[in-house]
Amino acid sequence: MKINEIKVKSILSKSGIYGIDYSINPYRGCAHGCTYCYARFTHICRGGDPRDWGQFVNVKINAPQVLKRELTNAKKGNILISSVTDPYQALEGKYELTRKILEISSRKQFPVVILTKSPLVTRDIDLLKKFRYIEVGLTITTLKESIREIFEPNAPKIESRLNALGEIVEAGIPNYAFIAPLLPVISLNEIKELILEFKELGVDRVMVDKLNIKAKNWITINDALERYYPDKKDEFWRKARSPVYWDRVRKYLVELSKNINIRVDILF
Repeated sequence: MKINEIKVKSILSKSGIYGIDYSINPYRGCAHGCTYCYARFTHICRGGDPRDWGQFVNVKINAPQVLKRELTNAKKGNILISSVTDPYQALEGKYELTRKILEISSRKQFPVVILTKSPLVTRDIDLLKKFRYIEVGLTITTLKESIREIFEPNAPKIESRLNALGEIVEAGIPNYAFIAPLLPVISLNEIKELILEFKELGVDRVMVDKLNIKAKNWITINDALERYYPDKKDEFWRKARSPVYWDRVRKYLVELSKNINIRVDILF
């Protein structure tokens, strides 16, 4: 893992994500190394090899100072932390950039949405409670550690994420569980069990998205399939590329939401 400390001129980026005005990414790159990560496009557009994703992290050491300046003149809007990295990956324990960013954002009372795979987010519950509007999400794509180890090799274990989500719920902080991406054949068959787990935890809502294969992440996904699921590879790609298949999945999720009586927002 290559760790580089860098300085940036800007940290508050305009966002094209529906309902989000700005995104903040305290790090470039992510140590979790998830095989399906679409954010590797940020590396590819700089001429990088898609297989290098997960092997480096650039730490934006001056991000808090830059944000403090930018928020002074910025129009009030929703901020997503983060869109192309994990704000609570292990290095956050050392650098505390996300915590400092939250401190600054809370003073300005910009609405914040957080998305992470890390239980480290619970460290900042004291800060999260200071926001008039905040929402914290944990990405959990499977209940099986065997799947997590293949597709999310360096990400925190599933149980630790579920426990963290439970702490966020118990603290009374608005929250959501994010199931993304759905992996045909591999993890999609446990979607009901996963949503039932979230309902038991008392989450406010569940967000679900399908697999995005537009950022050359199909290369690393295919590497994993060839090594661990060679007998399922063809079926995986046939379904992953089928609009008809995803339409069936969408309809199934709508019915599941009604039957389980939990809010499920489908993003595809």
